[in-house]
Amino acid sequence: MDNHNMFVSPLGTRYASPEMSFNFSDNKKFTTWRKLWVWLARAQMELGLPVTEEQIKEMEGKVEDIDYDAAAAAERQTRHDVMAHIKTFAAACPLASPIIHLGATSCYVGDNTDLLCIRDALDLLLPKLARVISRLGKFAMQYKDLPTLGYTHMQPAQVTTVGKRACLWLQDLLMDELALRRVKEDLRFRGVKGTTGTQASFMQLFEGDGDKVKRLDTRVAELAGFSRVYPVTGQTYSRKVDALLLNALGALGATVHKMCSDIRLLAHLKEVEEPFEREQVGSSAMAYKRNPMRSERCCALARFLMSLPSNALHTHSTQWMERTLDDSANRRLVISEGMLCADGVLLTLQNITEGLVVYPAVVSKHLAQELPFMATENILMAVVKAGGDRQECHEELRRLSQEAGDVVKKEGRDNDLVHRIKDSLYFSCVRDDIEKLIEPSSFVGRAPQQVTEFISEEVEPVLARYAGQLEGEVTLKI
Repeated sequence: MDNHNMFVSPLGTRYASPEMSFNFSDNKKFTTWRKLWVWLARAQMELGLPVTEEQIKEMEGKVEDIDYDAAAAAERQTRHDVMAHIKTFAAACPLASPIIHLGATSCYVGDNTDLLCIRDALDLLLPKLARVISRLGKFAMQYKDLPTLGYTHMQPAQVTTVGKRACLWLQDLLMDELALRRVKEDLRFRGVKGTTGTQASFMQLFEGDGDKVKRLDTRVAELAGFSRVYPVTGQTYSRKVDALLLNALGALGATVHKMCSDIRLLAHLKEVEEPFEREQVGSSAMAYKRNPMRSERCCALARFLMSLPSNALHTHSTQWMERTLDDSANRRLVISEGMLCADGVLLTLQNITEGLVVYPAVVSKHLAQELPFMATENILMAVVKAGGDRQECHEELRRLSQEAGDVVKKEGRDNDLVHRIKDSLYFSCVRDDIEKLIEPSSFVGRAPQQVTEFISEEVEPVLARYAGQLEGEVTLKI
């Protein structure tokens, strides 16, 4: 069928990487099902069931050779996707047909495959997050000393530095790295548990030998690359696992949305811009436009990501008793799309952080417009030290500040408070010190030192986990 005549998710075609798209593809899913059947048969043979090496070799030879048309026809007939693929696999492996899926339930292949895909997706996602942290860390260090106007309530506040502000974004990203890494480290295998988690079918196969059943569970997990299994399950592994995953992805979305919203606001001020390519078009109508489209894309995708935890929580909360099937269709969407969305967000964010542009002259200009007001306390202290009266000085500063404020707001001119203070006879005792008292670097506190310490003590130890995986730049498809 012509793909232009059917819906295809833009997460796969526009935003996510090929490797993440493949991770949730039909081919990855159904070849993993077949590998799980092979691993089950091999473990059963090792533990003494009548399964032969010839049967296993036959199955291994057909893992990649899937007749999708036959599987689709079988599913239309059976209305059961797992049974359809058992039939298709059995038809391709006549010798092994009698022992395929022996003792297992549908969730043996379904849930275990989901866990394998989640693990592999996190293996793809975490280094991408580390690359963003790496680029942003370098940016923070580069601009740790550049004073900039801080904002609270989106109103001018005390001075910070460009690098210190970047560390606020970095700190959130470090929390996201920890949360996602914990999800990955805590991830276990469902293993072989049977229809309601009791392993009753395997107890029958092994004639009541519970030790062999337990070893079967562990051995299949080992063949799949897991060192631990969930010790108890219903028919499925607990959907709480999905909720924890989607909570971590949603939190990453919130981090990215906040960071990219800040970048969009700074782009409006013309202080910081995301990369803008030579032939990039900002608007089809307004040729001069330099829209922050990458940051806007990140915010758009992040909002979708932030909506997913609620979905996963509802699914977990409505799993009656040992399992209900109303999780199935939902999970086909939410897990894969959550991972693809996070992947697309991080690719775009890496591209942004690799090309962020700072305009120090504009940063300094905006700071100069507000700094005189902030410097009044320093000036007041200097006057008092020179023998002046605190109350008289405060009143004079208040009067001159109001006059300067009127010039800015009513006449649209630059803040001239410094000139007014220099011209005032009252402040003649500190006139020679005025420039030193309003030097921007004297208002940043420990911001530069905080950046250096934060990068050294918090960022670098995390990046050390990803040594050898931080190289390479991102070129976006669109």
